[in-house]
Amino acid sequence: MTRQELIQQIRQKRSFLCVGLDTDPKKMPQCVLDLYDPVFEFNKAIIEATAPYCVAYKPNLAFYEAYGLKGMETFVKTIGYLKEHHPHHLIIADAKRGDIGNTSQMYARTFFEEYDVDALTVAPYMGEDSVTPFLQYPGKWVVLLALTSNKGSHDFQFATSSEDGVPERLFERVLRVSQQWGNDENMMYVVGATQGRMFEDVRRVAPNHFLLVPGVGAQGGSLEEVCRYGMNSDCGLLVNSSRGIIYASSDDHFAEVAGNKARELQQQMAALLDSHPQFDRPQ
Repeated sequence: MTRQELIQQIRQKRSFLCVGLDTDPKKMPQCVLDLYDPVFEFNKAIIEATAPYCVAYKPNLAFYEAYGLKGMETFVKTIGYLKEHHPHHLIIADAKRGDIGNTSQMYARTFFEEYDVDALTVAPYMGEDSVTPFLQYPGKWVVLLALTSNKGSHDFQFATSSEDGVPERLFERVLRVSQQWGNDENMMYVVGATQGRMFEDVRRVAPNHFLLVPGVGAQGGSLEEVCRYGMNSDCGLLVNSSRGIIYASSDDHFAEVAGNKARELQQQMAALLDSHPQFDRPQ
């Protein structure tokens, strides 16, 4: 999916919602547990209920790899289902890959050729040669970890160094240097919703890139704050919600409740798009 196709979907749906498919059988309702592939059936129901209100899905690989071959079969079936039934939704594999160059080449082949997802989360710690193999696929996206929502983000991401006498935090260096490898057509950044006004600092370094924003809802991030400091003229945001949507109910009506939660978020997003002075609304 190209940048313009993504922007078009955001404008048409008046939504920048990404639904995280962090599917845990221990949290699924009893009504699906006796089915042959309960995780896939749960995912299908969630997708059908939420598709009108979101523009992206983000399956988290850890929740599939934990169940070995069967879990990965479920992941592949979920990707195939999305491509067949909802081909205009961006599919982000949340796998946080990143290794030396030849290993990254294999990871890139796995996700962009074998699984054919649209985007992949990538860790930047090992530098340019660990990231650039993922950037060789036209129409695919690298979603680079920049400023995350977890408590431990302060352990390293705010460490300050000085180059030419100008102090710079590590997440700012990631944002600045990585723009030499990719551009706003093939690279996004993960910025956690719990970082609040730090979105201003992110936008000073990367004003045009899309940001994938986890942490709204269960982790306590503010959607209004994210939009106030992070939205640009193309919206420039994909706000992810996982637990707050897919586990909103544990009874037989779980999909309907998930759809209602997604619709509530979409309506909030539509209002924020309409009121934001920078967003370029279609005439």
